[in-house]
Amino acid sequence: MTEGGGFKRRDDAGQRGGFSRGDSSGRGDSGQRGGWNRGDDAPDRRRGGEGARAGAGSAERRAARPEEPDLPDDVQATDLETEVRRDLLSLDKGNAETVARHLVMAARLIDDDPRLALAHARAARQRAGRIAVVRETAGVTAYHAGEWAEALSELRTARRMSGGSGLLAVMADCERGLGRPERAIELGRSDEARALRGDEATELRIVVAGARMDLGQYDQAVVTLQTSELDPSRTGSAAARLFYAYADALVAAGRTAEGLTWFLNAASADLDGETDAEERAEELTGDSEL
Repeated sequence: MTEGGGFKRRDDAGQRGGFSRGDSSGRGDSGQRGGWNRGDDAPDRRRGGEGARAGAGSAERRAARPEEPDLPDDVQATDLETEVRRDLLSLDKGNAETVARHLVMAARLIDDDPRLALAHARAARQRAGRIAVVRETAGVTAYHAGEWAEALSELRTARRMSGGSGLLAVMADCERGLGRPERAIELGRSDEARALRGDEATELRIVVAGARMDLGQYDQAVVTLQTSELDPSRTGSAAARLFYAYADALVAAGRTAEGLTWFLNAASADLDGETDAEERAEELTGDSEL
């Protein structure tokens, strides 16, 4: 999640940048990399969030609660993206400001301290649990913190509230984290999955391929990742992640020479150094000059 309220995937879990999960240590992304574009999945603005009507309990809702983490004085509601703040308009003003500040803190902390980020996201959820964007934030933050069951529950709730497809790749990866790769594969076959396009579709393919690898189905993982997006001339984060996952699957399937080629393609595409594709290639060749 960026400081402006957009989420991005973490790259510090799974096996060295891919989705091959060997344990339940924190894996994260949410939606599209580099920012969170909710598009047509924006929640219905008719919802009635907590505090929509000022009344006897409004002062209590605005007050700091003992179970909530502290909010630094320099954190302002205006630090949150305008689109997300607009979703808080059903709350009374004081509560909306506090919720926004907790969301800002969740964004700031999600990479360096996901547990504290989750505490802020939970505080926002306690105050505004009827707002889809808040539940989605709680789900993605729980995902970064490795709380797979909580993340899945929150994201399912957000989907019901917003009527959109939700963050299917994140949900599928939560199923993997819970040791249920078959359910991740089922999500990949859903109608919502078939409607995905672009980077969102690619992310889901990577997760489903990882689920196949969890089950030892390495050839099927390779096939899952074979798409027109496997173009070595592409660069950028999405391309690097896809190439890396494809290389990983090829090596697992015993096609080491092809895997080396795609690790090198991933290294070339990875302009920001988000994967360790170059190191994986070195391991396969024993050539530290690569």
